[in-house]
Amino acid sequence: MKHSYIIIDDSAESILKTLSVTAKFQNLQFLASANSYHQGLDLILEHHPALVFLEINPDNKESNLSLSLISELYRFLNIIPKIIITTNNPASALEAIQYGAFDYLPKPIDGNALRKTLMKLEKISGQSPPFPINNQISSSSITTSFSENPSDVSLPVFKNIDTEASNSSEEAIPDSLPEAIDDSDVVPSENEETTEDLAIVNSEDTVKSKVSEDIEAADFKEKPLIICVKSYGDYRFIEAKDICYLQADNNSTDIHLYNGEMITAFKTLKHFENVLRSPFVRIHNSYIVNIDYVSRIHTGNSVCYIKNTTTKLPFSKSYKENVDAIINSITKGNYLEI
Repeated sequence: MKHSYIIIDDSAESILKTLSVTAKFQNLQFLASANSYHQGLDLILEHHPALVFLEINPDNKESNLSLSLISELYRFLNIIPKIIITTNNPASALEAIQYGAFDYLPKPIDGNALRKTLMKLEKISGQSPPFPINNQISSSSITTSFSENPSDVSLPVFKNIDTEASNSSEEAIPDSLPEAIDDSDVVPSENEETTEDLAIVNSEDTVKSKVSEDIEAADFKEKPLIICVKSYGDYRFIEAKDICYLQADNNSTDIHLYNGEMITAFKTLKHFENVLRSPFVRIHNSYIVNIDYVSRIHTGNSVCYIKNTTTKLPFSKSYKENVDAIINSITKGNYLEI
């Protein structure tokens, strides 16, 4: 079984080192590489790889590579690729598993460790093929196959099997066909399906196919972000757009919804800051606010007001830039200042 994969790493040198190991496995197929959060996300959504080798502690902080990429994938995909975390920070391994990462491999990746990871993958898939190593591929041949940009990769061209099959099937058609049989002379047996039966079956299949196509089409539409708060087998699903603000409470976080309900999640506010994107903005050590629910900002008193409530959230000087960004965001578009 072939497993396609993408490498996401801010270092071109690390990408080449990873490729020098993965290229030795015949059951791995390289698709592309990326060196930033957004480029990596776009490649995953475009190619739908089976595996993603992801660096989460980049040297270049502007690449924004982090575990939040995994959370973002759940917004667009029903089936998430197996994420293999590649980093030199062992402390990140536990957090990566909590995010649903498939495995953790320290860099530079070791061939034996990768083989074990692939064996675990095949075991989960219900397959148990051997993992041959292609000894004819060397590290030097890999390096020369790349340009200065690691994402510029030449992939092999495969023959069109369907075309060859259709050509061979045309040759198998005989020159002459038997004479037609009058249907009126044929009486179906008890075990044979009549034309009416076949019409009903075909109609049902057509309806099922149409429903399946509609579901598949819906899967490709952008879906709202769903946050699952899990506690002892209790799964609580919350749409992110329904959250007004989040408040830190020691090592847990209180999630306040627009309907006045409050839900406690046993994650730190820092965790939510890493996984939530716009319109959520950190304004205080204890608060993250949803811009869509901000009705008023008083810079003199350093407070934000929440729509349709009497709630006032303080913001600190250390997050003043974030508050300015909120003001700029709200004043864009249809806006009239009086």
